[in-house]
Amino acid sequence: MADLQAAYLWAQLEAAQTINQQRLRLWQRYYDALQPLAAQGRIALPAVPDSCCHNAHMFYLKLRDSDDRDALIRWMKEAEILTVFHYIPLHTSPAGERFGRFHGEDRVTTRDSERLLRLPLFYNLSDNNQRTVISSLLSYFA
Repeated sequence: MADLQAAYLWAQLEAAQTINQQRLRLWQRYYDALQPLAAQGRIALPAVPDSCCHNAHMFYLKLRDSDDRDALIRWMKEAEILTVFHYIPLHTSPAGERFGRFHGEDRVTTRDSERLLRLPLFYNLSDNNQRTVISSLLSYFA
């Protein structure tokens, strides 16, 4: 590791607790604001088992299907908010299709990958910017 990279990492490690607390606060604010939509069955929110502790490294929604997800991505882009789908399953990637194989029946992986949408979540996301993200999301579902 270069000295500059090490210095940057060291500063982050020294502030790790503060950074993580901020990310957890942002994560919880998303969860609380979007809970009514989940209760109505419009979206699914992340589930954290009671016995687990998470680090809020991302916040995602699960929408009805890929059409709904893509429409929401476009809606948020119009509001100049970047939201992205989370991942493409390995078995449907070009290399996975060429070199791999899927064992069993794919009842969940592909369907969930087509429904997932990540919201902006980073340490220095301001409260005002997060309120804008939440407001835009709620407007989409109104």
